[in-house]
Amino acid sequence: MNLIVVVSDTFRYDYCGFNGNPWIRTPDLDRFAAESVAFDHNYVSSFPTIPMRTDWFTGRYSFPSHGWRALDPQAPVLAPILTRGGYLTQLIIDNPHMMRGTANFDRGFEGQCWLRGQEGDTYLTRFNRLHEAMPPEKTRRQPMRHGHTLPDIHRTTNIDWAWEEDRFAARTLRTASRWLEENYRAEQFLLWVDCFDVHEPWDPPEYWVERYDPGYRGAPMLHPNYGPADAYTPQELANLRAHYAGEVSMISRWFGRLLQKLEDVGIADRTAVVFLSDHGMFLGEHNRTGKSNLAPEDSRRWPLYQEVAHIPMFMRLPGIAPRRVPAVVQPPDLLPTLLELAGQAAPAGIHGRSLLPLLRGETDHHREVAVSGTHGPRPLLRVTDGNHTYYPDGEQGAPELYDLRSDPGESKNIVGAQAETTARLQAALASSLATWAPAAAPKSSGGA
Repeated sequence: MNLIVVVSDTFRYDYCGFNGNPWIRTPDLDRFAAESVAFDHNYVSSFPTIPMRTDWFTGRYSFPSHGWRALDPQAPVLAPILTRGGYLTQLIIDNPHMMRGTANFDRGFEGQCWLRGQEGDTYLTRFNRLHEAMPPEKTRRQPMRHGHTLPDIHRTTNIDWAWEEDRFAARTLRTASRWLEENYRAEQFLLWVDCFDVHEPWDPPEYWVERYDPGYRGAPMLHPNYGPADAYTPQELANLRAHYAGEVSMISRWFGRLLQKLEDVGIADRTAVVFLSDHGMFLGEHNRTGKSNLAPEDSRRWPLYQEVAHIPMFMRLPGIAPRRVPAVVQPPDLLPTLLELAGQAAPAGIHGRSLLPLLRGETDHHREVAVSGTHGPRPLLRVTDGNHTYYPDGEQGAPELYDLRSDPGESKNIVGAQAETTARLQAALASSLATWAPAAAPKSSGGA
């Protein structure tokens, strides 16, 4: 079976029409989700960008042992296993963090295509044309280059854009469509498409933004401040959300073009397609914008609340009936699932579990809880069973518990009123951490 995985970075679960959002426009993604198995309780494992991809590629929770670092060159990972198993493997990305230096995330892929210029990836400097894309006091203040913010650098790097087709969502997914034209006769392949959109800076054509925020006349809000949301006026905050939403809609549009190409070349009936994201983003909730606290004036901790931790995952497989699955699942489960679809054995010692029993309808249960975390001396930790979420070290350093059924926005801390639930989730968190932390990752038996 052919395998296609499409990642859309920073795509919130609740910014998809299929997931109940009444105002977002994601028609192509909605149609795909309706044809897929939709996992309604899929949560971040290791936060943020690079730790999450480590979990996808290794099938292990990386955050208990390390944080943001290159992929271990000795660990058994997805692409080399499939390449040795006879699969044609291709990586198409515009995510600069996976390729800078010796990140190693291209390891084992026979083809690697990196579209340059996302975020701060300055592959060609344009100092004479540096300009202010948005007011510096309204955006992330670090890193600065020659007195300019990250959105300034991004827009300057890509200053020659004229059309929607110039944007990364279009270019990256269009490149994937062209790859299908060149390779659809392969007996079996893995195509991993890693779109940095809808990660900021949010720079869709303005006609997409105007659909969500008509009549706005202020400076465009392209990038969050990674600090308190009350630094924005209500109009600016609405425009920030509109830029994010416009990019979400653009991902849906160009993902739909890739799906159409799959039909055009005649291999949709023997190709599994997965759409997923690595984490979400605060867009004003809990008085935050961004996904972590980079504002020196904000002393709060930023727990991995629902807006960040709840992420979409849709899997469309030949012969598998579409439906919504309420079972709790996590990113390390992707590796063993893809390998089982490919008829390959999973490496020993992984933490993930194949989702095929769920996909086939053989069970309705997968995990008791989902655990999310960061690495470090005082990590951000979260555990949920899909109904309640527990944070051992919340916004003010004290425990927090929320009932997601009655309080999906996690605004009412009930930790003092739910002692039994708190104790159960505490125990599940401690058991999970004890299981994952001591063991070193198994080493590869050889190959790329």
